[in-house]
Amino acid sequence: MSEINQIMLKACSSLNLFLKGNLLIGVPGGSDGPSGVIVCCENYLVYKNLGDQPDVRCPIPRRRNDLDESERPIMIVCAATHKTKSMYFFLVQSEQGDVFKVTLEADGDLVTEMRIKYFDTLPVANALCILKTGFLFTASEFGNHQLFQIAHLGDNDDEPEFSSRIPLDEGETFFYDTRGLQNLILVDQIDSLNPMITSHIGDLANEDAPQIYALCGRGPRSTMRVLRNGLEVAEMAVSELPGNPTAVWTVKKNVDDPFHAHIIVSFTNATLVLSIGETVEEVTDSGFLGTTPTLGCALIGDDSLLQVYPSGIRHIRADRRINEWRAPPKRPIQKCTMNRRQVVISLTGAEIVYFELDMNNQLREYSERRELTSEVLCMSMSEVPEGELRSRFLTVGLADKTVRIISLDTSDCLAPLSMQALPAEPESLMVMETSSEQTGTTSIMHLNIGLQNGCLLRATLDQVTGDLSDNRTRYLGTRPVKLFRVLIQRREALFACSSRAWLFYNYQGRFHLTPLSYSALEHAASFSSEQCSEGIVAISENTLRILALEKLGVLFNQVVHKLKYTPRRLVVHPASQNMIIIETDHAAFTEKGKRRRREEMANDLIEMAKDQEEKALAEEMAHSLRNYEPDESIYGSARAQAGKWASAVRLLVPKTGQTLCQYELPEGEAAFCVELVNFRSQNDSTFVLVGCAIELELRPKRSKGGCVYTFLLTNNGMRFEFIHRTPTPHEVYAVHDFRGMALIGVGNLLRMYDFGRKNCWLKCEKRVGYIL
Repeated sequence: MSEINQIMLKACSSLNLFLKGNLLIGVPGGSDGPSGVIVCCENYLVYKNLGDQPDVRCPIPRRRNDLDESERPIMIVCAATHKTKSMYFFLVQSEQGDVFKVTLEADGDLVTEMRIKYFDTLPVANALCILKTGFLFTASEFGNHQLFQIAHLGDNDDEPEFSSRIPLDEGETFFYDTRGLQNLILVDQIDSLNPMITSHIGDLANEDAPQIYALCGRGPRSTMRVLRNGLEVAEMAVSELPGNPTAVWTVKKNVDDPFHAHIIVSFTNATLVLSIGETVEEVTDSGFLGTTPTLGCALIGDDSLLQVYPSGIRHIRADRRINEWRAPPKRPIQKCTMNRRQVVISLTGAEIVYFELDMNNQLREYSERRELTSEVLCMSMSEVPEGELRSRFLTVGLADKTVRIISLDTSDCLAPLSMQALPAEPESLMVMETSSEQTGTTSIMHLNIGLQNGCLLRATLDQVTGDLSDNRTRYLGTRPVKLFRVLIQRREALFACSSRAWLFYNYQGRFHLTPLSYSALEHAASFSSEQCSEGIVAISENTLRILALEKLGVLFNQVVHKLKYTPRRLVVHPASQNMIIIETDHAAFTEKGKRRRREEMANDLIEMAKDQEEKALAEEMAHSLRNYEPDESIYGSARAQAGKWASAVRLLVPKTGQTLCQYELPEGEAAFCVELVNFRSQNDSTFVLVGCAIELELRPKRSKGGCVYTFLLTNNGMRFEFIHRTPTPHEVYAVHDFRGMALIGVGNLLRMYDFGRKNCWLKCEKRVGYIL
């Protein structure tokens, strides 16, 4: 057998002495193209191939009015190739984020020309991938990964196209203007915290659950992200009601209807019926009794509605005929549960009454009743299993801290089957049939018990004997737990309301019990309409809310607040719960530096003008340049020379993302640490100390010393004021509050500083080996 794992050197060629290659792009060969490679170099793209093919070199265009230093090279960081039977092209991205379309013109097997054209601007990516379906995926180096639809190929726009045939002197290049997205449409994105520089965990928003405050990103695309454990909720509608409702349901007119027809809202003394259409409006001819509270309602049979209220049961037929069952005098209905064929109510005195729908669609009362030993607090039964006429079990929660399983089978109807003691009084019950987590096919019956101590207890209900086993408990909140049946992706799910709302659902073969990142809800039901095919209608205080859950399976949802520079450190003021963040970027301009740079470039344009006509044009271009302020979160920030730093100190409200106060440090000073210090000599004041390095160069590492900025927090932590600046002989990388003074790491020195009027006073110091 011959060896096939061999590498043979076919050719070796060198680039120009001044060109440094960093990326290779393979060119399609054979019948698809001329083969060869495109070598991405500093400022140039070079096409190379074997044989008689000469090098084809094209400069990488530069942005017009770019504040970057002119000597700074432009490099390509990633590329993607798109190939079809009739054509091919390349998308390459520069380190500024600009994407160019590159094409090759060939005469036979020889490439004669390379063309490059500005395509769009995207966040800088580690990799680009063009899909055959016409999408572009960008795996971003910093921040979210994004998916774009390629709407246009950039062939028919007015964007100039540059060619390798255009004669240019060595070092000259082409220029273009940036713009918004024109050829790409953002379709979706994957949240990414990369790189997460530091974080803080705490309940700064007073939500009874901690949040994660993460500082992420780099440069003008930096963010402070607030992560909450829970599903993201989209509010579709919020409407105020005339009072505080007690319950809400949704009903269809017919079992085959795709959408719900009515929302039923119950108050303490009335019932409100709303029709669902293009808008939600009140109706008065639905057949529901509006002068009494409703205990429960549902579609029964194929096309009838049922309303249970304290004085009786109202059976509303499809032809508007109404049958009523009246409760005994002075024994109103307390609790109820129902499915499409069965209704069970409990009267005052813990008496259970059972009804079942006969073959003529008439609701018939079972001849016997069952009296229980304690007050009925809640009841539930499952939906009618497929192929069956009735649900076999009724579950009843009693005030004696027990739950009873009662048979509904015709052979032993209302006979007790089993009982289980509970750690607290039950608030609600929900029997649900779910698929096995292992096989996904075998159905298992579960009894979910919401307790008044805020816990959810889940037990397996034996479908033959009615015994309960395999109990599992989860604490949900401080309020009693109310349970409701909803639909998620057309499958039954459990919605639980406590001090937080929770959802227990099956997603991608796994069961999830996840809180909702939303305010507390009191009652909920499934909701489906033409505008919202699968949602939830819920009540909170005096409002009716229609909600949608879109990002299923996600453990955290996040709120993003933009920052100016790369975040380095944060501290939290305990009294106000506000956050102090220091941001620092290397090789960056401050706002003052940007204005100075624009002014210098504008003056250079005017000085280069030779006559009045050129001077008038230069004045117009200079005016445009002075006012040119692109969105840096989209187009990136201008890069300054090494050793230049831009830093800022920000006071931010973490709950809303509002910046209360911001202080920008002078150019060249890099903030690396921040701490809250309570000086012994200033008992009633809290100070913010920021440690900096001055004109720090990274390779080789050297600087012109350091300094410590002192700010005073005022107005109960809602503002800060600059007090003074203390110079140090070395860079400052650590500040700590220690025994009423500031312990500061200055180079390899540990120093103790106290507060002074003009600067911090050095009290003592200790030389150490090294300080991290």
